[in-house]
Amino acid sequence: MATSHFEQFLDQATSFDPETDCPLGRDCLYGLYTSWCLLNGHVPQPDMSFWAAMRRCGIDLGNTRLQMKGPAAADYILSSYPALV
Repeated sequence: MATSHFEQFLDQATSFDPETDCPLGRDCLYGLYTSWCLLNGHVPQPDMSFWAAMRRCGIDLGNTRLQMKGPAAADYILSSYPALV
């Protein structure tokens, strides 16, 4: 079965951490997704499509228990906080 680009995003840009006190919220998760898309040559899907895909992937949108990782995390952080550059 082919892996969707949403599953690739979760694999490459997030890590599951059941013990985290500060999981990714909805805004940060979607922002990380858009950064990942731009870095990987994908067109970001509208937020409603993204949320539906996250639910299909088993992500609890109320408590994702996800952390950022990889190049998309760096891009998202630097884009969100330009004073760091």
